Amino acid sequence: MPNENTAAPETGYATVDGMQMYYEVHGDGDREQSTPLVLLHGGLFDIEQQFGALIPGLSAGRRVIATDFQGHGRTNDIDRPLGTAALASDVVALLAYLGVDRADVFGFSVGGAVALHLAVHHPELVRRLVVSSVSFRPEGDRGDNTEAASEMTVDMIAGTPMEQRYLAVSPHPDLEHLQGLLDKISRYGAGENGWTDDEIRGIAAPTLITVGDCDMVRLDHAVRFLQLRGGDVNGDFEGVPASQLAVFPGTTHFFGLARTDLVRDVVTTFLDAPAGAGWQDVAPEG
Repeated sequence: MPNENTAAPETGYATVDGMQMYYEVHGDGDREQSTPLVLLHGGLFDIEQQFGALIPGLSAGRRVIATDFQGHGRTNDIDRPLGTAALASDVVALLAYLGVDRADVFGFSVGGAVALHLAVHHPELVRRLVVSSVSFRPEGDRGDNTEAASEMTVDMIAGTPMEQRYLAVSPHPDLEHLQGLLDKISRYGAGENGWTDDEIRGIAAPTLITVGDCDMVRLDHAVRFLQLRGGDVNGDFEGVPASQLAVFPGTTHFFGLARTDLVRDVVTTFLDAPAGAGWQDVAPEG
């Protein structure tokens, strides 16, 4: 395990589209030389719930920037639906505020969709891309998850860590605002159709796709995602592609990043691999 960075993070708020967008900067990476890693959480989560256990390992020797999306965590809500393009625009504005020209981006679920949007529409910003538990088109999702998400109420999450965290840190810590957020999440991305095969093929950033083996994203869809990114080949003869797929065993969508040591090792190995690295460059000795 790497030495974990335990220094208190830099925290602040950036004024973005009428919001006070909360962010944290962790780690000891060289601000001038190293590429920072941007963390984008999933719906109804926040920095701490999604990435809190991972940040110490991810930020060892690396600058890590994490943010709370609209209406989540410490960021206030505004009169705007939740959608991928809007949230991606917020991230672009935040990076400009922080003076970041290029970053690695790691997004989970909703955050994964935002990360994909950035890679497709703002390729200059993304060096390497990690997308976890997200489909690139709606048909990649299991229907039961969509139905459950469309019916969320505060009673359904009463007493859960999600409710407790919201009431503890939100700028508007009451059940009425929480229900408003649940309503927006249930309508998230209304009318969005995802990305075409050509858009996925055309992503410039090497891509790590992660999914649980019992996730809301179908495994055959994750494999198709990998194929469009140049993967699913015989690496012994053709070389290991720049884009990769990790399937985490015994892992659901809700607990998609819960196996901290495994996730950290997979993600940091991918981020730190030299361009064009093959198996001999990343395989353990012995």
